[in-house]
Amino acid sequence: MNTPFVYGVAAEEMYFTDREKETFRLTMNFENGLNTIIISPRRWGKTSLINKVAEQMKNHSEIRIVRMDAFSVRTPEDFYRMFATEIIKQTATRVEEWMENAKRFLSSLVPVVTMSADPLNPVSFSLKSVVANYGEEVLSLPERIAKEKNIHIIICIDEFQQIGELNDSVTFQKKLRSVWQHQHSVSYCLYGSKRHLLMNMFGSRSYPFYKFGDMIFLERIPIQYWYEYIQKRFEQAGKNISSKIIDQIYAYVDGNSSYIQQLSWLVWARTTNDVNEEILTDAQQDLLNQNHALFMEQMNGLTQYQIRFVRAVMDGKALEINRKETIDEYELGSSANIATIKKALQKKELIEIEGKDIHFSDPIFIHWLHRNSHLLA
Repeated sequence: MNTPFVYGVAAEEMYFTDREKETFRLTMNFENGLNTIIISPRRWGKTSLINKVAEQMKNHSEIRIVRMDAFSVRTPEDFYRMFATEIIKQTATRVEEWMENAKRFLSSLVPVVTMSADPLNPVSFSLKSVVANYGEEVLSLPERIAKEKNIHIIICIDEFQQIGELNDSVTFQKKLRSVWQHQHSVSYCLYGSKRHLLMNMFGSRSYPFYKFGDMIFLERIPIQYWYEYIQKRFEQAGKNISSKIIDQIYAYVDGNSSYIQQLSWLVWARTTNDVNEEILTDAQQDLLNQNHALFMEQMNGLTQYQIRFVRAVMDGKALEINRKETIDEYELGSSANIATIKKALQKKELIEIEGKDIHFSDPIFIHWLHRNSHLLA
């Protein structure tokens, strides 16, 4: 039996809703070889969107989509090995072909195949470097394969902001762009979960990837698409949920797609016939309880100044945070100290800053803070 709602994983097939304009735009970019950067808050459906387009295009024999995740990248060498390994694996169908292509296209790397008892991943393929400087050969790999196979390769890299965290990151970014911008048979789709880092990398003139491609900013899925989506899943189980309750779900999680799915599931699981306010409230408390350990860990890592800043934002003082009255009321030290606090909380992914507005990255965090306001005393 299919679960009525999914969260914590990419929403695919029957669980994917709306994103019609973004799907069309991304499909056009892929078909026409345009580089794309996707920027949005965490858990708004970037991966789901890319998977949707990739699934729709799987019958395009002249296009090959390669997906990889840079989350574990800590050095340029990590990136090179991941990049080369995934290109080799996802542009061929057999282990023998992986080995053959690695030997033919990469003189600086040696292929290694390991057999495993894991039925889901019986074969592990990796590459080991045999020379010190192999970066440019690896970065040129997809273009060489694409030309030989007469295909166009689209490389989708999740958590691309990790590149911005490397030592001497700007130099490494320059190297990537210097090779990638001259490729005609390869295009790139770059995205990730740390919005402020991606905005710096792609929106600042001082960074190498400025104007690298078409920037897509994902917006909230409008609530009208959620009415049918949620009500249909309740009706299939003989349950009823009103538009008013759906409005409350949407507002409580500030339109966050993943949380809409999660809270809807918690409501669905508690409902026998009709959803009422008591069921919704109980589900909301459960959602807070599930996030309690994570939020406690985040709070335990804050300084006193940072805790006071969080209290000010919770109290609705974000737009007044630099005023002397606010600084004095919350004992924030000085305007210079506030700039330091903002930077630290952004790095911890607790807040997002858009112009003068400051809001919490996780829409559930503020509800949790109100329930646990004693922690901010």
